[in-house]
Amino acid sequence: MKVIIPLAGKGTRLRPHTHITPKPMLKIAGKPVIDYVMDDLQRLGDVDQVIYVTGHLKDKVEQYARAQYPFDSVFIEQAVQDGTAGAVALAKPYVDQPVFIIFVDTIFDADLSVVKTTDADGIIWVKTVEDYQRFGVVVTDADGNMTKIVEKPSTPISKRANIGLYYINNWKLLYEGIDHTLEQPKNKGEYYLTDAFQYMIDKGAKIKVIDVEGWYDAGEQGTLLETNRTILEKGRARRPLSVPRGVTIIDPVYIEDDVTLSSSTIGPNVSIAAGSKVDSSELRDTIVGGGASVSRSHLTGSMIGDAAVIDGVRGQVNVSDHSVVKIER
Repeated sequence: MKVIIPLAGKGTRLRPHTHITPKPMLKIAGKPVIDYVMDDLQRLGDVDQVIYVTGHLKDKVEQYARAQYPFDSVFIEQAVQDGTAGAVALAKPYVDQPVFIIFVDTIFDADLSVVKTTDADGIIWVKTVEDYQRFGVVVTDADGNMTKIVEKPSTPISKRANIGLYYINNWKLLYEGIDHTLEQPKNKGEYYLTDAFQYMIDKGAKIKVIDVEGWYDAGEQGTLLETNRTILEKGRARRPLSVPRGVTIIDPVYIEDDVTLSSSTIGPNVSIAAGSKVDSSELRDTIVGGGASVSRSHLTGSMIGDAAVIDGVRGQVNVSDHSVVKIER
């Protein structure tokens, strides 16, 4: 099978961090978001090629993917941000077999091995949510196949949200649907991949709907920090081998090697990358990048970039790499 990973977006909701770091490479519990997905693909096996549709910071994406993942890889730039259908259309020359399409700004709990036994034309994974108006939601028939997908409905036609994870057996019909979509006027200024799925259904395709056990958003600061907490609680926590005198650790936390802690309370829900120093501070619900320095600070709900310096700060901050925030008291 082939895998298409669209990641051309600028990640505007995660600025300032995404000015210099691609959104999928931001870390949750010490691990880039994209790695969670790629680990699932490695466990699945049978992946012949991964096609990355890049844009913003494309050189960093390509360098990282080539260094980290064992797959045969292709990188295509989406120069014009015209929507998800436009992104997947760019991969058409490389798709000659069933294909996964995975948007990597979320983490999910899903058994991908079902694709090895399905006889459906495709699979779309969903998660039941209460705030359905924020999402595209999927409507099914009595057999559990999708009948339609509605973007941000004003009435509760469905609460099963599209999470951006798809498997398409009938890849020829998929691209027929994409070509049709690109020939139509844009939908709210974009060409949506979901319109191509609707075309497939209208042509008689069976797209099976499967609920995921968990779906964790990493697309903005608040949800990324919430996902950091969830992943720590689900078993990725890591404590220092020894805790210095004067330091209190409140689980769960993820603290890498070569982190220097002194006179501080760390946790809960804190991730600290290697080479950082925390002194005379209290941190909770916070992510600290590598080589950062935090002193005389009380932080909650914060994101601190690599090599940033935070001194004398109380409250919530969102500081990118190599920044300095110092408040004298």
